[in-house]
Parts: sequence; structure tokens; C-alpha cells
Amino acid sequence: MPKQHLPMEAYCIKCRGKHALLNPKPVFLANGTPAVQGTCANCGNDKVYKIGRTPEHDALSQPASVRRASSRATLAKGSDGDGGSNGEMTQANGKADGKPLVIVESPTKAKTIGKFLGNRFHVQASIGHIRDLPKNRLGVDIEHDFEPHYVIPAAKKDTVKMLKQLARQAPSVWLATDPDREGEAISWHLTHVLKPEIEGKPVHRVEFHEITQKAIEHAFAHPRGIDLRAVNAQQARRILDRLVGYKLSPLLSDKLSLRGLSAGRVQSVAVRLVVEREREIQAFVPEEYWTLEVDLAKQEGFAGEPRVFRARLHKIGGRDPELKSQADAQQIMDALQGAQFVVVRVERKDRSRRPAPPFITSTLQQEASRKLGFNTRRTMAVAQQLYEGIDVGEGNVGLITYMRTDSVNVAASAQQEARAFISERFGDAYLPPAPPQYTTRAKNAQEAHEAIRPTSVFRTPESIKAYLDRDQYRLYDLIWKRFVASQMANAVFDTVVVDIEAQPVDPSRVPVLASDAEPPLIPGYWFRASGSVLKFPGFLRVYEEGRDEGEVGEEEEEGHRLPPLNAREPLLLVQFVPEQHFTQPPPRYTEASLVKALEEHGIGRPSTYATIMTTIQARNYVRREGKHLVPTELGFLANDLLVKYFPEYVDVGFTAKMEEELDEIESGVRDWRPVLRAFYEPFRHAVEHAAHAITKAERKVELTGERCPQCGAPLAYKRGRFGTFIGCTNFPNCRYVSPVPLPGVKCPKCGGALVERRARKGKGRVFYGCTNYPQCDFVTWNKPLPIPCPDGSSGLVVEAGKGKAKCLESGLVFDLPDGESH
Repeated sequence: MPKQHLPMEAYCIKCRGKHALLNPKPVFLANGTPAVQGTCANCGNDKVYKIGRTPEHDALSQPASVRRASSRATLAKGSDGDGGSNGEMTQANGKADGKPLVIVESPTKAKTIGKFLGNRFHVQASIGHIRDLPKNRLGVDIEHDFEPHYVIPAAKKDTVKMLKQLARQAPSVWLATDPDREGEAISWHLTHVLKPEIEGKPVHRVEFHEITQKAIEHAFAHPRGIDLRAVNAQQARRILDRLVGYKLSPLLSDKLSLRGLSAGRVQSVAVRLVVEREREIQAFVPEEYWTLEVDLAKQEGFAGEPRVFRARLHKIGGRDPELKSQADAQQIMDALQGAQFVVVRVERKDRSRRPAPPFITSTLQQEASRKLGFNTRRTMAVAQQLYEGIDVGEGNVGLITYMRTDSVNVAASAQQEARAFISERFGDAYLPPAPPQYTTRAKNAQEAHEAIRPTSVFRTPESIKAYLDRDQYRLYDLIWKRFVASQMANAVFDTVVVDIEAQPVDPSRVPVLASDAEPPLIPGYWFRASGSVLKFPGFLRVYEEGRDEGEVGEEEEEGHRLPPLNAREPLLLVQFVPEQHFTQPPPRYTEASLVKALEEHGIGRPSTYATIMTTIQARNYVRREGKHLVPTELGFLANDLLVKYFPEYVDVGFTAKMEEELDEIESGVRDWRPVLRAFYEPFRHAVEHAAHAITKAERKVELTGERCPQCGAPLAYKRGRFGTFIGCTNFPNCRYVSPVPLPGVKCPKCGGALVERRARKGKGRVFYGCTNYPQCDFVTWNKPLPIPCPDGSSGLVVEAGKGKAKCLESGLVFDLPDGESH
């Protein structure tokens, strides 16, 4: 069979992409439609179909049952409403059944919903948006009040054709897309594309925040119309982003003399935050300071109780101590030689610690990064799987509520179920008197939405572990524990704070009092010791929130016990403990802390955080080093140009204000077109001014001093989207390129040069390898450093964490010399 006549690409539902067909063969489907069946070249799914007749079908005999079939029979890819989809073709025969059509975004969601609706409906996936602005032009008619021109992408034409066939036969259409602006817009686009087929038919919009039997039944019993305010908010965002991207991106590429650059309304602000943080770190000058602690002891110990404890210098003459050098610390130690230490006050009390609220999108992304090492894209992809449904022995069922939310609200029914579970599993002591209520930190949160939680708290992670892959289990376990803990009683700590006066032998050494309105508790040298012991675990029995780098939690002193002490009790000085410190620069952003910063500034919304993180890295403005985000050379260049000529448009406050205006469009306070008009006119003038004011960067030729191994022409350093590289000056006649070798380091295996490379998988993670590959296979994820190993070995030294280095030959880990940390 001449394979060149067969269609060689088809959409694979399993891996959600269009890929080449392996081993294609002509077939007739159950209702007689000709198709080509093959195996997906990407994932190996052997049930991939391409609808259409080929010359090879002439050699096959059509099934007899097909010749009797109605001429109106059509085929639908996806679920037929009984949950039996997983990529197989199903019949949608208007004459035979005339079922209502339910449209969702994804095949997995279609399969799960189809299980609950039974065979009363056809459930079909649109595979996301079916209309969008065109890729090759602006697509917005500015002269006609920003009228968008939407097109059906070529990749979606088959999907639209199939949806039209199904809608033509259906007596009614139910739009069950996601419960957010994006989902509302998808439903709206569907009504426009299918308008001829659904004219005069009932069209219902249904909304649910979890894919469970109860939620689906409630949604279909309470349909509504399309919320045009949410649609307009999404349109306004899409058009704003298109205007900024299509006006700034060409300008950026032209003025920096680099092809393929891009700028975005929100992504550029995120890059600015990362760049400014990096410059803070670069400009940071460490300052020395000292702390002074003392080890004290009770004069009489008690069996089983600690006798020695540590206290810190808290005040000097009513002021905070400022010890800037060892001499300052030594001066106080000299003054307190032979001093008497006496307890002035002992304060004991119970301290409650409240659980963290259930997850919203941003906090889920942050905690998944801290505890699981997931980036935002990975977190949202796995959460989408848990939301849309997984077969856990009872058919497909949604395991979590909708994962794009900024509300910490929890349904009363879910709270009651959680309380029943907690009582059964841990006892009534772990129940708070009433279901807890939380307040969201996010600005303009959609309070009608719910937090991210398990759809049933009785579906414990352990009970379904066998049905989940590793990522799914770990994320579900995190969501389940966070929710259960949020509904539990506070943890209680038994805390004690002890204030101690150090009385110098020489009264003249007592410091002068600060001129405060109220005299201090202790006028001289004031030391303080504190400790706490867990009295009742409460929610800590299940879960404890993680911390970002540099954050100090209230649990720092938890578990530290002090001996029983009483007021006016004298103490014995065991030793002074002076310690030198240096101030630290602010930590680099991680994806988690950058999402947190964006949320705190009111920039972006739950559906956009993951896209922002992905975009700034895909554009090579920012790259990940470990968990940290570091701006690239290109990131610095692009940011500096935008900040200089468009300061108000890459400003945190301006971007947050635009987000608020989009929220006001959704709430009906504003109309979307005036918002676009108010933005565009000053923006257009700024672009025109910048186009004349910015001097185009000259392409400087910096020769390496070497010759091209392919044509003999000189080699030069060149700059592209992905940084500096070495290229042939005879381009485009010669296209030789190579990475720039790292200075001062050699391959420990063969002595060749080491270069920075990007992994093809893992979102382009940076690693370092030998230029003699494949003859030499040396690679390392840690950046090589041009410094010798302190133990005298000749091994390669690489970074090994903040301020640390490691010798690969000896395994020695040591502190980096000042100025060597990168």
C-alpha cells in the first residue's frame, strides 16, 4: 500500500497534540465513516484516528450494517455520554437519539462528566479555545473602537467541523467550560462559531467547581446564560496583551538588533522585579554586627529539668543594643565581669497557633515549590488532572475542586464532612468549636468561588495511592493535608519569657537610660530568654506550612525548654557567647516567591501565574539556577530599555491598576472599550516617541582570535536570544556556531573546554558539559568555578549551594572565598 496517500498526522487525545501516525491503515468505523487508524509517534497510543477517505479504502468492503445506516449519521471523537471514551470514536446519530450536546474543554473532563450524566447526553471536548486573535497580524481594529477579529486556527478546524455536526443534530446545547473568565470566553466563542447550527435551540451555561455527581446534578438543574461581563473582561485582557506585545516586541527587537524578542504587559513587570532584585544583590555591601548571649544556670538544679539555659542581650539602658564590632561586644563583657544576674520577671502563658487556610492557586504553587520541588507549570498540569478526573476504582471522578481560584471560602457541606472525618480519625478534641472562617489576602478575590480542596475528605491519599502516579499522589496528598489541617483546632504551646537584669560590680558601668516616655523594665543591662513546648498538637498532627528562604516563623523557639524560674531568683553566669554576623542581601526570587510578590502587588490572577513564569523563562529573560530565578544578559538589556522609555507601563502600580480595571469590567462597574481607549492613546504616543528617541544598538564585531573549522573565516562573539555564542563571520554562507567556553576551567576527564548548555527536556534547565562531546561525556548540573581546591587536589571545583563550593575529585565541601559566589 503506498503510504504517501494516507494522512500522516492526526490529533492524539491521550497526549493532547497533533503528531505523525505510525503504521497507518485504512478502516471503516462502526457507523461506516472512513478513517485511518495508526499509532501516535509521540506517546504510542495505538487508537489514533484521522477521519477521511483515502484511495486505499477502495480496496476494502464497507460493512453491511453501514449501508443501512442513516445518511445523517456523524462521528464524534471523545465521549458519547456514558463515560466510555478514551479516544475511541462514538456515534452521534440525530435520528437515532437526538441527545443534547454538552461541550467541555478537555477529553478527560468529558469522560468524567459523561460518567455522571449517563447516556442522556453527548459530552464533547473543544480542546480549549476554538477562536482567537490571528497569530500573523494584530487582529484588532483600533479605528473601529478596538473591534477584535477572531479566527479559527488551522489546528482547530477539524474540531469545529465535528462540533458543528453534533450541534446540528442536538435539540439543545449545554456549555460546561471552566468557571472563570477564560471558561466563560470559550463558551461565548462556541456560541458564535456554532450560531447557524444552534439558532433557535436552547443554549445553557452550567458552572461547577468540582466534578462530582452532586455538583454536576446541581449545575444542570440550575443553568444560566453566558456572563458577558466576564467575557468582556477576558476580551479586554487579551486585547491589551496583544496591543502591548505587537507594539513593543518589534521595537525591542529592532533597537537591540536582536531578532525574536518579545515584551508583555505583565511578563515585563515580572522580569523587572527579578532584575531589580538581582541588582540589589549585586550592590549589596555586607555590614558586620555582633550579638551577645550568655549561658546562665540555676544555682540549684532539679532532677529531670535543664539547669543551664541561654539568654540574649535584649536592651542596654532601654535601647536596642547596637554591637557593630568585636570591640563593642568586648566592652559589654568587660563591664559585666563578676556581675550578678537576677530574674526580674517570668511570664508564662498559652500561645495558640492557627492553621494556614486551604490552598488558593498562588499558595498551592508556592507550597508545591517549597515541599515538592514543582515549578508552577508542573503544579498546574498535575492539579488539572486531579480536577478533571481520575479512575480510582469507582470510575473517573474529580479529586479536587477547581484549581484556579483566589478565594479561601469552603462550602458548608465540605466543612461538615471534614469535621466528621476529624472527629472519627483524631477525636473531638481536634475540632474547633465552629468551622473556621478565613479571609483572603488577594485583592478583588472571587468570593463566590471556593478554595482548592479534596472533593471528598474521606478519599484519603493512602486509599487511592495505587491509582495515582507519583506526581498526582504527592500533590493530592499536599492538598488533602492542607485542607484537613485548615479545619482542625489550633495548636497550643506552653510559652515562657524570662527577663533578667545583669548588675555590674562597678555601679559606674551602668548605662545611661534612654529618654523614653516610660522608664524601661530594666534600666541597665537587660537579657531575655524565651522558650515554648508543644502542649496540644492540633492541626500540626496533620500538616505544617513551609517557609520561603529568609523567612522566620513563629516556630523558631518551639521545643526549646527553660528550667523553672521565679522572680528575684539569682543566677550563675556560665559563659559569655559573643557571635559575629554579617547582614545578608535579599534572597533571589524563586518561582514561588515571585508568584507571592505578584499576588501581593495585585498583579496577575490565578489563571495567569503559571503562564507568566513559563513565558519569562521561555523568552530567555530569566533562567533557573537551582530553584532561584536569575536574569540573563538579555533580561537586563530588555528590562533597561523598557524601564527607560516606558517606565509607567512596566510599573508595578500601573499594572496592578489595570488588573483592578479588568476586575471592574467583570463586576459591571466599567465598560471594556473605554478602558482600552484610555490605555491606548498615551501608550501609542509613548511607542512613537521611543521609536525616534532610542538609538539602535550597533552590531559590534568582537573577534575571538580563532578561525572557523568549517570555512576558515574569523570567529566572533555574537549575541542572540539565548545569550552570547561564538559564530562564523562568514554568516549566512557559513552557519558554524559554538557555545562560549567557561573561563579558567577545563574538563576533568579530557582537558577540553567546558560550556554552558540547555537540556532539551526539563524546561531548558542549564547544565555544563565538555566541548568534546560525544567523545567525552562529562556533564555537571553545578556551575564550574575557576578556583583551586583547598586540599591541594587538582579536581574541578563547582558551586554547591549558597556560598559553598565542592571539589568533584576529593568531595570536599568548603566556603567560597569572598567575591567568588555567582
